[in-house]
Amino acid sequence: MSGHSKWSTIKRKKGAADAARGKLFTKMIKEITIAARIGGGDPNGNPRLRLAVQQAKSKNMPIDNITRAIKKGTGELEGVHYEEIVYEVYGPGGVAIIVDSATDNKNRTVAELRHLISRNGGNLAESGSVSWNFERKGVINVPKGNYSEDDILNVILDAGADDLVTEDEFFQITTKVEHLEPVRKAIESSGLAGIKIESASLQFVPKQTVRVEGKDAEHTMKLIAALEDNDDVQNVYTNADIDEKIMAEFS
Repeated sequence: MSGHSKWSTIKRKKGAADAARGKLFTKMIKEITIAARIGGGDPNGNPRLRLAVQQAKSKNMPIDNITRAIKKGTGELEGVHYEEIVYEVYGPGGVAIIVDSATDNKNRTVAELRHLISRNGGNLAESGSVSWNFERKGVINVPKGNYSEDDILNVILDAGADDLVTEDEFFQITTKVEHLEPVRKAIESSGLAGIKIESASLQFVPKQTVRVEGKDAEHTMKLIAALEDNDDVQNVYTNADIDEKIMAEFS
């Protein structure tokens, strides 16, 4: 198995900085609320909610916050109705960017995003003009422990995993959407000493990447940082293969 999801790696490294900005919990609460509204408030019968709750717990979100978000989603508590919208963007150097948003005011969000995208050298694209280059995939990150790549492969292959990439500090596993939950369960029940899942989520993974260096790489990272800082943006995905030095500045 081979391959590399560079942007997923970047996003993982940026996680601590995102949390420090105070944005992470707000994004997680939105995801929990939406998941509960769509699929019900029982995580055992709602895979999307189960993933959202697991992610929130992994970032030490208080249980009370999680419970309130679920109840707002199911209507047990009064709450804001969030609409999910995916925006497609052309960035500097011709890179493709997908923006997942959750908003209570679509007009406000599109106006804000159009402004910050234009200010940072990008353009909003028509639906389908960018998304064709991405696939919806399950992505699981497992910190390295006292086990080998072969140990992990023996666990995940029969469960339906597509790909395994070995990074400096973790294994990154890619699956089809429908195989994310079986692979996650296989890892958790594998019996490998000390194994744990750092994150498991559905992401847009590029079919092909574009190498970006120099000023284009810097401008691309600035655009992505601006998008991620917007309160209505949940996730940002790109096909940019960012220059390592520029990537380090934004990690």
